[in-house]
Amino acid sequence: MKKNKAAIAIFITPALLFFLVIFAYPILRTLVMSFFRVESVTAPLASWAPVGIDNYLKLYNTELFRTSMWNLFRIWAIGGIVVMSLALLFAVVLNSGIRFKKFFRAVIYLPNVISAVALATMWLQYVFNTRYGLLTNFFKWLGWQSLASIQWTAPEYMFYSLLFAYCFGMVGYHMLIFSSGIEKIPQDIYEASTIDGASKPQQFRFVTMPLLRGVIKTNITMWSITSVSFFVWSQLFSTVTASNQTITPMVYMYLQVFGAGNVITERNAGLGAAVGVIMAVCVVAVFLLVNVVIKRDDFEY
Repeated sequence: MKKNKAAIAIFITPALLFFLVIFAYPILRTLVMSFFRVESVTAPLASWAPVGIDNYLKLYNTELFRTSMWNLFRIWAIGGIVVMSLALLFAVVLNSGIRFKKFFRAVIYLPNVISAVALATMWLQYVFNTRYGLLTNFFKWLGWQSLASIQWTAPEYMFYSLLFAYCFGMVGYHMLIFSSGIEKIPQDIYEASTIDGASKPQQFRFVTMPLLRGVIKTNITMWSITSVSFFVWSQLFSTVTASNQTITPMVYMYLQVFGAGNVITERNAGLGAAVGVIMAVCVVAVFLLVNVVIKRDDFEY
């Protein structure tokens, strides 16, 4: 027994040390830093100036940060509905027995393989371009000159152009998660429901959806995490450092911590840490809310 305990300790210790150094310490340091004014993330502890909850109050009273939170909510809510609906639709279709399933699945997932920088550049240069872009030429071909003349990267259209392009790249990832959940459902259940007279829509409502509750919760949680870390797309679509149409809390945090050579935000790593804490709380809140709303029943199949 003692030898077993020693072996367990030997194997667990490296993982425990790795967790404490790589995860626990940065989390605690960020939490503590959010209550101080810190010039930079590498500043010594002696230079930290305590400010209490002033960083959080300042964020609440800053219009630019409130705008970034509103943009994040729209990305999470509107984008989430679009992405989850399309991902679930594609997953159901691909698992309905169609031919060339692997080919279509690979095509839908392909945008996730491409770098976000390359994908965003493609949308900006070859889709939204007002001279030779895909949308402009398509609407000209249909004779819809009013739509063809729209500048999709103008401030009034920037956010939804960004959101549409981002959703295009995220559908495949969540489609694979839905597809893996559907593939685990035994075909015997569908065969039994067919014998009982259930139509395809009824099978989807009363068989597929109840058995995908755990997968739906996973997808929503993963979407929340990726939404909170929304950064690259915002930077690439924005023509200025802190555009109100594209700024997100992650971009705002970057501006606070590193300054980014602008005069819009001050350089205060403590304020940036407070943004990080708020984002973590948002993800945890969504996770808890999803667990309350989507109750997972224990099915045996």
